Amino acid sequence: MEQTNRLQRLIEVAAKREPADLVIKNGKIVNVFAGTVTEGDVAIADGRIAGIGAYAGKETVDAGGRHIVPGFIDGHVHIESSMLTPREFAKVLLRHGVTAAVTDPHEIANVAGTDGLDYMLRSAEGLPLDIFVLLPSCVPATPFETNGARLEAERLAPYYAHPKVLGLAEVMNFPAVAGAEPGMLGKLAGAAGRHIDGHAAGIGRESLNVYAAAGILTDHECVTADEARDRLELGFYLMIREGTVAKNLGALLPAVTPRNARRCLFVTDDKLPVDLIEEGSVDHIVRLAIRSGLDPVTAIQMATINAAECFGLRGRGAVAPGYAADLLLLDDLEEVRIRAVYKDGVQVAERDVLREEAFPLPDAGPSGDRPTSVAALRVKPVAPKDLELPLNGARCNVIGVVPNQIVTRRLIETVDVRGGRFAPSVAKDLLKLAVVERHHATGNIGLAIVKGFKLRKGALASTVSHDSHNLVVVGASDEDMLAAIAHLAACGGGLAVVADGRVTASLPLPIAGLMSDRPHDEVYAGLRALKRALADIGAPGDFDPFLTLSFLTLPVIPSLKLTDRGLFDFEAFGHIAVEANGAEGSGAGESS
Repeated sequence: MEQTNRLQRLIEVAAKREPADLVIKNGKIVNVFAGTVTEGDVAIADGRIAGIGAYAGKETVDAGGRHIVPGFIDGHVHIESSMLTPREFAKVLLRHGVTAAVTDPHEIANVAGTDGLDYMLRSAEGLPLDIFVLLPSCVPATPFETNGARLEAERLAPYYAHPKVLGLAEVMNFPAVAGAEPGMLGKLAGAAGRHIDGHAAGIGRESLNVYAAAGILTDHECVTADEARDRLELGFYLMIREGTVAKNLGALLPAVTPRNARRCLFVTDDKLPVDLIEEGSVDHIVRLAIRSGLDPVTAIQMATINAAECFGLRGRGAVAPGYAADLLLLDDLEEVRIRAVYKDGVQVAERDVLREEAFPLPDAGPSGDRPTSVAALRVKPVAPKDLELPLNGARCNVIGVVPNQIVTRRLIETVDVRGGRFAPSVAKDLLKLAVVERHHATGNIGLAIVKGFKLRKGALASTVSHDSHNLVVVGASDEDMLAAIAHLAACGGGLAVVADGRVTASLPLPIAGLMSDRPHDEVYAGLRALKRALADIGAPGDFDPFLTLSFLTLPVIPSLKLTDRGLFDFEAFGHIAVEANGAEGSGAGESS
């Protein structure tokens, strides 16, 4: 009955038999269907657009000649990468004109399984930001490390009944798809008829046929224009990513033409809170695209209706009758200067300032949605002997950091050995790296040697380490590494910098060791304090040491990585010894 009444009222307002709740006048409307800019009143009733034309309303807003565009949609984002709860994440995105996001809770699911999924769905309820969910397809991510959960097809199946669940998230395991492995087939079949996201890093045109045949029709891993064209020609939606580390807009824009642009959309994937707050989200990508020569109306289409159509979000992504009244007023179309943000016909932000009444005070807790079921770290106490790395010789396999990249180099280095054990050297920039299992208190600790952090002293540690999110720590001394491990275990996870046995800066992330339970401005301030502490121990300013650290544990990316089970060689696709023998050193890029 309620739905019928709402429909009747929308019709009455559209037919001008009843006044609208709100009418926005004197605006230039970007029509994402026709690719034009038109003029007319926008009449809104019960959160939806009733009509475009000449209307009267109970309330009137004069747009003052500004452009009216649909709210932006982020087509692929991991909210956990922002280190913010969905509530605080929404506050940041709305200020930047993003009114909907499609998220893959892959990170928290690898830590907490269905508890993590339940938390993300529950904490997204009632927010003035539409958060849609794709179910994680790869939990665990690999068999080479210890994670916190396992999600097979039968455990995912009940979630498809949730109104915010759209389908299956990025399918990273191409060999399982190509080999028609039963577990993967079960997940793909379970998502049949729904959206299935791809993850086709390094996959050639012929192999893309396999993904397309399996019903996977999106990809955000393109890095060249030729790869983008391949995907578009095979019927994929092309996701153009511009995040904190992966920045592909410049390389992919040459593949976008007036004929194929409607199959392209923008995504952030992973973006740190400092960048979200200072740069923005999808608005930042639209701004960059226009500056790079893309037609402004085309850029707006890619940020709105294209994403809505890709995910089947009917009634979103356009300023048109029957659509949700998710609107932006822009002072400048080409610079994407946002004057006001409307969600469901209600103004939620103006001039980068959020209207706090859009977020009523929560019932309990600092941010209202801190869970208890996904907050615990289970770390077996680490003793000094647990960090000892015995060596018979000084010639070792070393992980070589590549600044601002998630790949690493495989190095062969002559290291310092004292008492039969590896001794870190700040002079040689050879530090100790450890991954401590933190899900089941197994006591697993992987040890390795890393070059490239350039610390003068101290240690830094984090429980944000892709994709299994064990505790990872790098340091110039075992004492500082032990202090960092103990601190994070005590505070439930997070980021920490230690110098001379003392914690000099810390950002607790008690929600699964991935997200803070504090307001976004406090998280921002905490990250700034960490940056200052990193400078004090000699960390260079040309890359983010914590972000680099978080990807040193990802074994599915070249070349050498570390898991809680030991040093992993991507080329051999297995664990190897830290000590290098003649065969391992051959062609490995030896340096000393």
